[in-house]
Amino acid sequence: MPRGSSPKRERQYEHIKDSVRLRGEGPERAKEIAARTVNKERARAGESRTARKASTRDISASRRGGLRSHSGAAGPTRDQLYAEARKRHIKGRSSMSKGQLERALAR
Repeated sequence: MPRGSSPKRERQYEHIKDSVRLRGEGPERAKEIAARTVNKERARAGESRTARKASTRDISASRRGGLRSHSGAAGPTRDQLYAEARKRHIKGRSSMSKGQLERALAR
């Protein structure tokens, strides 16, 4: 976090970092995601000295995450499930259907 950031942004950073860790990302990746998200929110709120146009004109991170999470009515795609199964070293994943991948990942 930048020096002089508000207690609210510190709490937001910790919350995002913890959430990303719970999703299974590593500690360094969690810090990066949390810092980028909080910095973008600071820019949108006018709390930073400089801000890119993309940071101020895009929809907020909390809204964007919900819209772009690929977890709509059908949930994640088979390819996304396959990638997760690959990360977890699940055997036989290449011949599994979407439903089979979902069940294997739920174990």
